[in-house]
Amino acid sequence: MALFSFLSKKSEPIKFPYKTDIHCHILPGVDDGSPDVDTSVELVKRMRNWGIERIIATPHITESTFPNTPDVLDPALQELQDALAKTSPDIDLTRASENRIDDFFRSELAKGQITTFPNKYILVENSFLQEPWQLDQFLFDLKIQGYHPVLAHPERYYYYFEEHPERYEQLHRAGTLFQINVLSLAGAYSKKEKRTAEKLIEKGFVDFLGTDLHNFRHADAIDEYLTTKDARRHFEALEGRLLNDKVFI
Repeated sequence: MALFSFLSKKSEPIKFPYKTDIHCHILPGVDDGSPDVDTSVELVKRMRNWGIERIIATPHITESTFPNTPDVLDPALQELQDALAKTSPDIDLTRASENRIDDFFRSELAKGQITTFPNKYILVENSFLQEPWQLDQFLFDLKIQGYHPVLAHPERYYYYFEEHPERYEQLHRAGTLFQINVLSLAGAYSKKEKRTAEKLIEKGFVDFLGTDLHNFRHADAIDEYLTTKDARRHFEALEGRLLNDKVFI
């Protein structure tokens, strides 16, 4: 019995290899993430346990589902900041956004309505159905305007990993930074997305990790992942390579 208990015991969870999370949906009531401030506070507690000290929340901005603007997002940010001042005063919470490349985003960007990461790093997201029209030109134009585009979870776009894996190298070599989801590495979506994320690590194409945390189910999956050998292997492979704590000063 003692031997069985020893063999079945889980490993102690490890911490993230960074202290700044740049992709999560914890602002209350603005997208498909946290529905209310109490949930948000609990999710932040979970993030603190993972070693996170700074959170740049990234609510969705999408034309078809979440056409969010600062007058919606900033009050939600303030509400959560006020709550955390009482419960987690050591957490540094700000916001940017996860921007679906569509006409609404282009319009809001032109009007100066998009809040970027510090130093004009900007999180952009492809459609899950197909690559945006003239993506390369759009990303090039962002760079010309002084932005540093960060592509959210490229490992999740099936039309890349199933049909056009060469696009990963083309996009990354052209200067688009890649942000991989911890949930992908945890196998929370599918084996294909996990394996694609691992391949991107192997190729040296991973610049940022992000939780993409939406809910307690996601938090549970990350808790479990942090007890695994996979997490240790992934984090060791990324040691010294992640920009999470380096470029947003």
